[in-house]
Amino acid sequence: MNNSTALGAAANTSAGSRMYRYEVIGLRQNAATDNLGYSIRSSGSTFINVPYSRMNEVMQRITRMGGKIVSINPLDPNGATANVTAEQKNGGATPETKQEAQKPEKQPMTQAKEKRADVPINIYRPNAPFVARVISNEPLVQEGGIGICQHVKFDLSGGDLRYLEGQSIGVIPPGLDKNGKPEKLRLYSIGSTRHGDDLNDTTVSLCVRQLEYKHPETGETVYGVCSTYICNLKPGDEVKVTGPTGKEMLLPDDEDATIIMLATGTGIAPFRAFLWRMFKDGERALNPDYQFKGLAWLVFGIPTTPNILYKKELEEMQAKYPDNFRLTYAISREQQNAEGGRMYIQHRVAEHAEEMWEMLQSPKTHVYMCGLKGMEDGIDEAFSAQAAKAGIDWKEYRSQLKKAGRWHVETY
Repeated sequence: MNNSTALGAAANTSAGSRMYRYEVIGLRQNAATDNLGYSIRSSGSTFINVPYSRMNEVMQRITRMGGKIVSINPLDPNGATANVTAEQKNGGATPETKQEAQKPEKQPMTQAKEKRADVPINIYRPNAPFVARVISNEPLVQEGGIGICQHVKFDLSGGDLRYLEGQSIGVIPPGLDKNGKPEKLRLYSIGSTRHGDDLNDTTVSLCVRQLEYKHPETGETVYGVCSTYICNLKPGDEVKVTGPTGKEMLLPDDEDATIIMLATGTGIAPFRAFLWRMFKDGERALNPDYQFKGLAWLVFGIPTTPNILYKKELEEMQAKYPDNFRLTYAISREQQNAEGGRMYIQHRVAEHAEEMWEMLQSPKTHVYMCGLKGMEDGIDEAFSAQAAKAGIDWKEYRSQLKKAGRWHVETY
């Protein structure tokens, strides 16, 4: 796979240097990195080609950016890895031609399973993306809300891009970056089920907020390159997409599971896909082997009521399945926490920590967290206090949940 990050671009040297490929997870996504063009998502892998002479330097850069190297493989002169990891055997990182990536026969998404060995990974790569066409681009923020956030639906007809709920796809914006090189892809969580919003296996949808921030030195308003591009797409526009990526946020097979979902802002995207799969009539009809009968609990943090993304959908599902779906809002600019300050998602978790802790004692309970990285410390603090009452070290317990595949985090 060709390098898709600015790190890798910086690491390229002459063809005569012995090269190694780092597989990295967990690189941070923030305002600065979005503007610079890094393709980052904690549940997906980034592959970086590094010459031997710069291995230590690049390792240090990855560490500073919050990344973790999970494998290092030497490259042969053709750019292929000499050693292949388990994920690469499943299509995760081995080089492939454009002809291989664009298979003529499309497999229906209904054949994709939650079992990790069967998860589709990197069907389309940066050097051979799929060209999708925009079907619709609808605003999600209601009047009086803050910022711009869009629900964008893409047509995948004619390709082989299939995916599962909880995965991400990459979008490559047009144009050149500040260094005169083609823009790098950015990763976005998929907001639709494997069957797509139209339930016909030919679409994928994203929930994208336009990034906007003040430059720390000049005070100038800066807009995210890719998020602005996506938010301004029109029906009929063609877009280069890659992926899918990610195995961290997949739903369990268990129809009786308890699914706790903690989301801020556009972190709602994978949970919309989960909830559609669980509760939408048309989706349930397509999935006779998965009829959710457990409990789904969404705690959703947003600044104002008009910023509640997919509000009508969420509340309709809650009304129809009151015994199976709980919906809790943390509206920071309208609600107060116990100390009289703004209500954030971590305060809601603290309010319900005793009940959630009890749920965590069941092996059927999974916790998913998606959105701003800043919520993690507060959520850890809430669970830590509850665990301490039982004489348990929370960090150790959380590590056990992670190893058991019951603690899923995708923050940025």
